[in-house]
Amino acid sequence: MRVILTGAGAAGGFIVYALGGCDVVLRALLLFMAIDYSTGFVVAGVFKKSKKCGSGALSSSAGFKGLIKKGMQLLIVLVGHQIDIVLGTDFVRSAVIIAFIANELVSIMENAGLMGIPWPPMLKKALDILHEKGDIENDG
Repeated sequence: MRVILTGAGAAGGFIVYALGGCDVVLRALLLFMAIDYSTGFVVAGVFKKSKKCGSGALSSSAGFKGLIKKGMQLLIVLVGHQIDIVLGTDFVRSAVIIAFIANELVSIMENAGLMGIPWPPMLKKALDILHEKGDIENDG
């Protein structure tokens, strides 16, 4: 058991190192990803209103695709970090993460709307500003 935990810890440490360290922006992204995935699960499992499949219910295929997309986002963060290393900068990774955080926020708000929860006006205004500045698209 100790060997498994040590291996998992080493793998996790390497992944965090490769992503540029566990700072505030990465923790925020991981938290938003978890909230988005969880709320999407609730929308499909409880409310049966998912836009990811025809029936609106849970779909293992849709869930797997969501996880793959989130994994790809983390790979893009890794690429941004490597670009920072090559250029000797420290902003590409953060910009990539902030863009993904904005995208996760949009998805979380959409999931809340599908649950019948009204969006707070302040968040709605922030979302409108993000749309104007960055043409945010959300595929889940």
